Amino acid sequence: MGLSFWHIIIVVIVVVLLFGRGKISDLMGDVAKGIKSFKKGMSDDQTSDNKDPKDKDKDQNSKSNH
Repeated sequence: MGLSFWHIIIVVIVVVLLFGRGKISDLMGDVAKGIKSFKKGMSDDQTSDNKDPKDKDKDQNSKSNH
């Protein structure tokens, strides 16, 4: 016995009544900001991986000196 369409509708209505539309939209906005930040961090990491190998050696040496 899985969840039927009506079970999902009732749960959504209860959630909207408890939290209100304002809080839910704020929460979705925060989730979207988190996803964008994660994607930006992943792309920054990929660009640092694509650096010249000589630059990587310099970065590693500077980290080990600290």
